[in-house]
Amino acid sequence: MEQTESAARNGGTAPYRFGDIVVDPAAHTLLRAGIPQPVEPKAFAVLLVLLQRPGELVSRDDLLDRVWGHRHVTPGVLTRVIAQLRHALDEDPQQPRYIQTRHALGYSFIGQLEDPAEFVAAATPEAGGESPPVTVPPAVAVVAAEPTPPMPPVLPPAPPPVWSTEESGVHAPAWPGRWLALGTIVVLAGLAAWLLVRPGARPRPAAASVAVLPFANLSGSPGDDYFAEGLAEEMRDALASVKGLKVVASVSSAASKDAADARALGDRLGVASILSASVRREGARLRITARLTDTASGFTLWSHTYDRELSGIFDTQSDIAAEVVHALLGAIPGEDSALSKRLAATRSEAAFDTYLQGMQLLRHPEQPDAADQAIAHFGQALKQDSGFARAQAGICRAETWRFQGQRSPTALDNAKAACRQAEQMDPGAPEVDQALGDLYRVAGDPERALQHYRRSVQAPGQAVYAYVGMASIYAAQGHGDLALAQFQQALKLRPDDAFIHASIGYQQYLEGKIPQAVASYRRAVELDPKNAERWGVLGAMYMAAGNDTAAAQAMERAIEISPAADTLTNLGELRYQHGDYAAAVALQRQAATLTPDDFRIWGNLGLALQADPGSNPADTRRAFEAAASRAERYLQTKSDDAQAAALLGLYRANLGDPGARQLAVRAEALGGQPGEVALFNAETFALLGDLDQARQRLLAARAAGIAETRLSSNYTFRRLGLWSPPPSAGASRRAEPPAPPSSAGHPAGE
Repeated sequence: MEQTESAARNGGTAPYRFGDIVVDPAAHTLLRAGIPQPVEPKAFAVLLVLLQRPGELVSRDDLLDRVWGHRHVTPGVLTRVIAQLRHALDEDPQQPRYIQTRHALGYSFIGQLEDPAEFVAAATPEAGGESPPVTVPPAVAVVAAEPTPPMPPVLPPAPPPVWSTEESGVHAPAWPGRWLALGTIVVLAGLAAWLLVRPGARPRPAAASVAVLPFANLSGSPGDDYFAEGLAEEMRDALASVKGLKVVASVSSAASKDAADARALGDRLGVASILSASVRREGARLRITARLTDTASGFTLWSHTYDRELSGIFDTQSDIAAEVVHALLGAIPGEDSALSKRLAATRSEAAFDTYLQGMQLLRHPEQPDAADQAIAHFGQALKQDSGFARAQAGICRAETWRFQGQRSPTALDNAKAACRQAEQMDPGAPEVDQALGDLYRVAGDPERALQHYRRSVQAPGQAVYAYVGMASIYAAQGHGDLALAQFQQALKLRPDDAFIHASIGYQQYLEGKIPQAVASYRRAVELDPKNAERWGVLGAMYMAAGNDTAAAQAMERAIEISPAADTLTNLGELRYQHGDYAAAVALQRQAATLTPDDFRIWGNLGLALQADPGSNPADTRRAFEAAASRAERYLQTKSDDAQAAALLGLYRANLGDPGARQLAVRAEALGGQPGEVALFNAETFALLGDLDQARQRLLAARAAGIAETRLSSNYTFRRLGLWSPPPSAGASRRAEPPAPPSSAGHPAGE
């Protein structure tokens, strides 16, 4: 135990209080305005040292000695934890209220501490009452590898993170000598294992604040859901552009179930009013009934029914938005025309309708070819209106999603072309900035990505995805505190958003926190039980944890909803692990048919064929050749992908190419997911006949937490006698996550 932590627990346990901050050494918590703030143990220990010596200069060396036990650490770690503390304390480093930096010397606590005795007396619960314990989970760890988040979400590949709540096509390797597809997370969140958001007394909402509930589709056809949902999204984004009006981010269908109780919903969302509407479309006619309700009294502030031609949709939307603004803020000169412009990004109702269909495919990618369908819809919208910038940005987002999910260089080229065109059409549109942020992030240009994310985050419709995108970048750069702050901001906007929890889970996976990643994805599945991709990724997480039974259940559920290539290839690996090589080959072939450009699937097929005694050696070689050629093209586009370099080395080794050794060394030099890279390289060196190097990589993979089942089931390791149980297998294996509930295969209500 560290000196500071020991001192805090063995004596002087009265909480420290200053301003709206309470630091409790015994409970190891830091609260600001009653809300727990996540801080790393080292940062908390540094704060305690400063609090124990208020007003004194504590040298950097002293802090390193007391907290880290020695000075042989990079001085930057101290700078990092001080930055994290400032964030937790809500302090401006240029005008510090609590922690003063004495450059090149150390730090001082300069706040005014309250009398501990008075605080203890005030905090003592009444007889018979108990104060619930508060725990603060560990903060985000430093991540060296670039996360491949889902697209709409892309850290975390699923649809783009800007417009959709789906993950982007991010696939993370997790198999001995092969990859484990982890779905799309565009990017990179409760935080299920990092953050604790404890509800408390909500501040009184601002009078000019509103939540836009999902519009109800009364058309009698589920096929019109996209239209009602799209209108609600457009309305929310338009109202959010009004200065002085607070608009909460998208309200999920689950959260809006309390709509009948306006007061309860207003308290939950922290708004003074809610806008609800029903939409009925019959041929060329459209009826929209809208209502603005006061959440304090439950009274209706305004309501109206619009019976119009479908061609009047833009005017109808503008009229509703103007009525909301007038009711909450009064008449604002010029605002009505600004709202009309925002709500009429195109004057073609046909292009608008086609665009909404494309957006629905990004939000709910229920089919394996959802990205292709979305691109087709956006392309059709552009034929109907060649100047429709949002549709052009939609193509960029969908192509970026395809690149992340399928590792297709052609998709990246298409995304770049589409984004350039969208930027020329409307360089200031938030949708365009979000698309450019995603594009530059996946293309390996983080600084340009951050520039665009910082602009798009100002638009509530894009904010969540911009925060997650920035979190992915900061985590990849090793700025764990900054990544944590971005995830916190995303959760403030949407605490029950499955995309955010999935993005966190993917980030945890990249950090090797497999049990936490499983928990995050289970939460994502609970929030969105019909999402095939998340079920598939949950199965991949269970697979990485060594819980094959739960993995199979989750993957089979995903395939039941939609047979995506990611899940098929992972289930094929699971069949391989249990020796059913023929079934593994069949599943890999099916996956390759769905996604023929993904080198990882071809590599998995080659490995399955290699182990299947009934396979033709010529087929095995052709599979590895297909995998190698596709991996080479991908690395020409993204040369910093350590896993891709390691996998290419493995494919080359299977083809008898001694140059595979250089690829293995290159992968290790690039950094990123060292456990997976070590696992792939172990097989590469084994195939090259360098068994000593292979054993070293096996030890590294095991030390990094790679599940023992992935080592023991590897065909090459077993054939060459390389695998042997760890010295104390019972103690060294990672504990399996708890089994999913009995309804995991068939969620309630489906």
